[in-house]
Amino acid sequence: MSNFQISILGVFLFFIVLGVILFAGFGNNTSTTIGTVNIWGTVDKNIMENLLAELRREDDSFTGVKYKEVNSEIFDEELAEALASGKGPDVFMLSQYSILKHQDKIFPIPYESYLMRDFKDKFIEEGELYLKENGILSLPFIVDPLVMYWNRDIFSRKGISVPPTSWDEFFDLSQNITEKDDNLNILTSLVPFGEFRNINNAKEIISTLIMQAGSPITERSGDDINIALTRKKTQSSIMPAEEAINFFTQFSNPVNSVYTWNRSLVSSEKLFLTGDLAIYFGFASELEGLRAKNPNLNFDVAPIPQTNNDNNATFGRMWGLSIARNSKNIGGSFNAIKGLTGDVMLRKLSELNNLPPVSRNLLVKRPESPYLDVFYRSAIFSKAWLDPRPEETSLIFQDMIESIISGRERTVNAINRASSEMKVLVDDLEN
Repeated sequence: MSNFQISILGVFLFFIVLGVILFAGFGNNTSTTIGTVNIWGTVDKNIMENLLAELRREDDSFTGVKYKEVNSEIFDEELAEALASGKGPDVFMLSQYSILKHQDKIFPIPYESYLMRDFKDKFIEEGELYLKENGILSLPFIVDPLVMYWNRDIFSRKGISVPPTSWDEFFDLSQNITEKDDNLNILTSLVPFGEFRNINNAKEIISTLIMQAGSPITERSGDDINIALTRKKTQSSIMPAEEAINFFTQFSNPVNSVYTWNRSLVSSEKLFLTGDLAIYFGFASELEGLRAKNPNLNFDVAPIPQTNNDNNATFGRMWGLSIARNSKNIGGSFNAIKGLTGDVMLRKLSELNNLPPVSRNLLVKRPESPYLDVFYRSAIFSKAWLDPRPEETSLIFQDMIESIISGRERTVNAINRASSEMKVLVDDLEN
């Protein structure tokens, strides 16, 4: 072990010991000490102010908890600069995309203060991305699952009454719904599959297919992050990622009977809004935006279709509440985020942002809203993966898909190369 690694290990051990001291007894103490706690996040300020007002009505000891909204496009940069200068928040919202990027800035909650069993019983499975051997990096706060928006008029014109629930249905659906002219120009498309540049949420869609096929994409092993893209199934010669990507890319092959998408089309969101795309895969949070952009579009929402195995999954964007490592109010910050992630507050948050709660208990009761009902069901099997550098992995995924559909590489070779490139990104973070 190098001197540098020994030094880093020493720092982490120090904070673990300090954390146990500062958190000791909080779990069994009915009184709370909060003080001043500054929270930074990307959630709309009005939503958070309403939530905090509700929290203060329940317990006036939360009076000192304040919130600052930061533009999502500059959040990571502004957070890093503020924490480095000692002017950062006590608590910040941690996206699952940024776990690896910011984990060194976080004070992990010791399991002596928040039992792992209690964490797993309370939060949906995707929240376990925040678990490390030395503690909890973040308490889950928001989940935004990928769902399937479908055009009811297109389905009705073709005599189809319900949306697909299985990917196997897409073969017949593509031939039934997709319309082309004599030059094979696509007039009406079933689904935006097989490309990358003009498909909204392309990386998340591909990730969903890969996770459904049985690969976690990345996984923790102690303090190490392993790339699992090339892992094969037990007693199988094929990789789950290969199955998923072969399925995805066939829909952009002009000689294939399921051909329904190409790079010349406008973005999948735009085509859906014009009424020429039958299915659009977007996040739950996109619902109001789609309605606003075309109030006359007759669409509905359904869960993401699944494979015929038991790996139900849809990609979920998640945000948790993390305690900054250099906060001067560790104990108060802990009590603040415990208060904000209680079921009463999570139910209120769901009412404010029209997204499903991250609490298992709250997902048991189905909501009256037909849209929110789908979001609730999708949250239960929402998943994601530890992304070393989201912008760069998007380029890696794009190049992987485009090298396959252009014929430059076979699927297996493209996946192997993508895996190697992702490993370089992980190694850069760890060194």
